[in-house]
Amino acid sequence: MKDLFVADLGKLENQTVTGFFAVAQKQTRSTREGVPYFAISISDCTGQIECRIWEAAAVVDEFGQGEVVKVQGQVCRYQDKLQIKIDKIRKARPEDSDKGKYDFGDFVPRTSCNVDDLWSELKGFVASFTNPHLQTLLYAFLDDLEIASALKNAPAAKSMHHAWIGGLLEHIVSLLGISDMAARHYPEINRDLLLTGVVLHDIGKLRELRWGTSFDYTLEGQLVGHITIGISMVERKLANLPDFPDNLRILVEHIILSHHGKYEFGSPKLPMIPEALLLHYLDDLDAKMQTMRSEFARAEAQGRDPGQLTDWVRALERPLLNTAGYLNEQQPATEPEPEEETNVLPAED
Repeated sequence: MKDLFVADLGKLENQTVTGFFAVAQKQTRSTREGVPYFAISISDCTGQIECRIWEAAAVVDEFGQGEVVKVQGQVCRYQDKLQIKIDKIRKARPEDSDKGKYDFGDFVPRTSCNVDDLWSELKGFVASFTNPHLQTLLYAFLDDLEIASALKNAPAAKSMHHAWIGGLLEHIVSLLGISDMAARHYPEINRDLLLTGVVLHDIGKLRELRWGTSFDYTLEGQLVGHITIGISMVERKLANLPDFPDNLRILVEHIILSHHGKYEFGSPKLPMIPEALLLHYLDDLDAKMQTMRSEFARAEAQGRDPGQLTDWVRALERPLLNTAGYLNEQQPATEPEPEEETNVLPAED
């Protein structure tokens, strides 16, 4: 295991650090004056940080996205965001790993939940269905060993919410819980149809994303996208279910096609049934709440006061305030209770 993680860097501002990280992104850019530099994002299982390299173009060409590099540079802050000004960088050598300086588990964040428990919870929801057709469709996915293995490991996104190993399964199970409660609140909702949409709405991400030392899009993911891929995966399973009602097929596919909610967010269709509309908002809610949790954890790792605003969060287009930290900071200090006075008479001579 390596001895320096992204989460440690907030406490090392203005210090020179050396460590192993995975290359998440690499770009050539220029300043306003036309001076070229390299913008590199490096990551590990605790997070990601931007880096800048002002020289050594030949060295940068030696490594690519997803590879492990050894970095030496100064931790600094630019526009109130931590970054590293890299002085030296090289591609990691095989002997670095052999000598225990890092292992590949250091670079990929993982769900803090027990995956086996998440899987059991998912299957428990499916077992509770009263509609045998929707239940059979979901079992066609969950009993597929290749799909099951991918679903237990896939992130839910490249860099947004639940962007870690097991993140997609964690997101689905969280969404199943709140959708189950919402279905009891709204009598017009078909619970089994809604929960089927929860399980399948992002199923195309199993082929849209790839994961290793970093997360990125596959070529199919870039050219086709997870919504279209998901429809293809559902239709392939339905081809082996000849008794599946066509009206249910239309509704399931509509939920998948419309779950982003708006055309500009990538939905080919707008939600036009109660289950699709509810799934869209609950999906968005679960993603945003997880983004908040992640930002609060990042701010804490950077040593920020819990009562202060976070950095600007691009995904939500605003800074955030941790209510719990703010309220705890505002609590008045508890004053010790005064000792009771005792009127002890002096002993008589």
